[in-house]
Amino acid sequence: MKCFFIITNEHRDRDLSFTHSVQDYIEAKGGKSSCYVSNKSEWGKRNLTHLRDRDVEADCILVLGGDGTLVRAARDMAKIGIPLIGVNLGTLGYLCELDMTTVFRAIDRLFEDQYEVERRMMVECVCSGEKTAGEPAVALNDIVIHREGSAQIINLILMVDGEYLTTCSADGLIISTPTGSTGYSMSAGGPIVDPRSELLLITPINPQAFMSRSIVVGADAEIEIILSKRRLEEDEEAEVTFDGDHYVRLEVGDRIAVRKADVSAQVMRLDQLSFLQILRKKMS
Repeated sequence: MKCFFIITNEHRDRDLSFTHSVQDYIEAKGGKSSCYVSNKSEWGKRNLTHLRDRDVEADCILVLGGDGTLVRAARDMAKIGIPLIGVNLGTLGYLCELDMTTVFRAIDRLFEDQYEVERRMMVECVCSGEKTAGEPAVALNDIVIHREGSAQIINLILMVDGEYLTTCSADGLIISTPTGSTGYSMSAGGPIVDPRSELLLITPINPQAFMSRSIVVGADAEIEIILSKRRLEEDEEAEVTFDGDHYVRLEVGDRIAVRKADVSAQVMRLDQLSFLQILRKKMS
């Protein structure tokens, strides 16, 4: 492995000095590198999905930033099929294995092909309604439906595999992958799941009554959520985000369908630490 594609979060490496030092190190070892600089506030405009296979000639993608940068890069590069590894330049996270002190030794090991690749399940979301219909969107962490506008709860009809389950009155719902279980879902009270698992977590956000716990369903389940009315005016609105990025707004009667995506994220691992060892280290 000698050819690297680097994705850098410019807010974490403002003058790109660290990015350049990584590139210099790779090239000094006889490798090749190219770089894409991302800005989260402009991610929707400078989305990586416009890149074609031939635009990314690499054996490995190095993501310099944090967990959020890695999640977005994995999501947007999933169809290209090149494995990624994250380098943490910010606060401690769950996904980025490397940091500024370990990345150069890691590059040495990558040159020697000393790594493993974990496949991480992703989810796909399709919205449908009079004004909200679009192309499917994929997410590595989660798809979130949350209230918009006035500070009132929304009613969400929840169906699994075509069967009605419940109507949830809450601030919203999180549909999370195992990888995303340590993100927003965990903050909302959801369980922590081994990221190599294949399942879907449904976690309410500040629920009013019955559905106060997460629900776990199989990876082959199809989850459908319909925004239901609470008032005669039927003027409630909700927003759908995938991995924290805006996707679409919902009006009463609109629905979204969430299922396992056909593509998966390929995350490189260098350490032989188990999931429980990593979890124990992060929690301490």
